[in-house]
Amino acid sequence: MMRTLKDAKVGENVTVARLHGEGAVKRRIMDMGITRGTEIFVRKVAPLGDPMELNVRGYELSVRRADAEMIELA
Repeated sequence: MMRTLKDAKVGENVTVARLHGEGAVKRRIMDMGITRGTEIFVRKVAPLGDPMELNVRGYELSVRRADAEMIELA
């Protein structure tokens, strides 16, 4: 079973293995600095699970659950 960023827990450090999705959606995720091999720290998750607050490449980023589902973890 594939593990995605959506499954990561608060306080966990994870590494991106692969991006799923196509076209503009994948491009938007890559433009946020999330590429293969990138380390991500999960800071917070909103009470209803959407969005997730992450630390990526030294800055804070909020990602929707639907986008987090497209980011496969190593």
